[in-house]
Amino acid sequence: MKHGTEQICVIGLGYVGLTLAVTMANVGYSVHGLEVRQDVLDKLAEGKPTFYEEGLESELKTAVKKKTFTFSQKITEIPFKPTVYIITVGTPLNSNGIIRLEMIENVTRDILSLLSEGDLIILRSTVKIGTARNVIMPILNEKGVKYQIAVCPERTLEGAALKELHYLPQIIGADDMETRERCASLFGRITPTTIKVSSLETSELIKLVDNTYRDVIFSFGNEVARISDAIGVNAYEVINGGKLGYQRTNVALPGLVGGPCLEKDPHILAQSVIPYGIKLDITPASRTVNERQPGESVKFINDVFVKNGSGKPERIVLAGITFKGYPETDDVRGSMALKVLAELKMQFPDACFYGFDPQLTQEVIESLGLIYLESLKNETADKDLVLITNNHPVFRKMTLPVLFENAKKSMLVYDFWNNFNPFDAEEYRERFIVIGNHQQFKPLNNNS
Repeated sequence: MKHGTEQICVIGLGYVGLTLAVTMANVGYSVHGLEVRQDVLDKLAEGKPTFYEEGLESELKTAVKKKTFTFSQKITEIPFKPTVYIITVGTPLNSNGIIRLEMIENVTRDILSLLSEGDLIILRSTVKIGTARNVIMPILNEKGVKYQIAVCPERTLEGAALKELHYLPQIIGADDMETRERCASLFGRITPTTIKVSSLETSELIKLVDNTYRDVIFSFGNEVARISDAIGVNAYEVINGGKLGYQRTNVALPGLVGGPCLEKDPHILAQSVIPYGIKLDITPASRTVNERQPGESVKFINDVFVKNGSGKPERIVLAGITFKGYPETDDVRGSMALKVLAELKMQFPDACFYGFDPQLTQEVIESLGLIYLESLKNETADKDLVLITNNHPVFRKMTLPVLFENAKKSMLVYDFWNNFNPFDAEEYRERFIVIGNHQQFKPLNNNS
């Protein structure tokens, strides 16, 4: 296939697929996107994505205006014959924590209906090891034509995807050099660096290892927080003091660890190696540390209210509901804030729960069972407890004196992300709690 003449079909227009599709369309490729969700297609027809990503709406409108990006629900509606099919559909976990691959199977069947000699199929979704070879290839082989297949995993950071697509190295995994070179030419119009690896499985494993590594690193920061809380020191002082000017240590700060990748990919990695007779130790343990943090923190909060003699909190605010605050996103998939909410509802079943997030609409917040708050600063006069559950810039720009200015004197704030000035925290140590610094919190005693 001559460079620049590829015609591309991106299957799945979620976070991964849409950002890639409009990026490829705006560097000159003809791109058609397939999406089964009609509400997504309706929004795209209005020139609007269904999720927030910095710069995406503008890029989308540009691609549609240039007529290099089209989209539909059915594969039969593609306006050209694709030479490249890129699979970007979701691979969620089921209720038992096992990866679901039926969407991969279904779209492969769709591709089979149009598959021609020499077509290139690229798997970009996160999958367990062996999916390309053992799930996709047997279906495609039914056609009896020669095709090429590669695994080129998505590696971008939500909130910075459009920028990162243009400078992050693109991993390309295939069994033969010809396929690897074709993929390198395809992605070379987007990013200056491609990394070619020798097999499909190598590329699948790279994606799982990258995200699992981050989960493991973050879990150790949370382990340090547990230790610090137990012995009565400040985890942030331990971590920052230990790594300042000391390059051999780079411990992550504690905080809520979740999101659509980190809550899922370690489980997929662990499942992937079971057929090879391997049971992982570090990976599941790290996920356990991160998953139990909401419950441990809420238990501590309950103990504070009990010791303080102030009764159960009646009005509780969850501030920062998306799975991360920076780079900004409106994605609540895998958000640990929702796990915190579930723990709070079990611990304080009679409380009223309020929600504030700069990136979420009133409709979304209310759909989560929360009473919508337009701001945090002016909504604390009657609240008993505020939990800061992500690192959105709005929190870092806010000072504790401002947060407590209109608050009732007994209101507590629990910060999972150390968003506030530590000097302010010292002044408000009887009302402000930071994860990893539990023992230095000095609550008011309403019984005295």
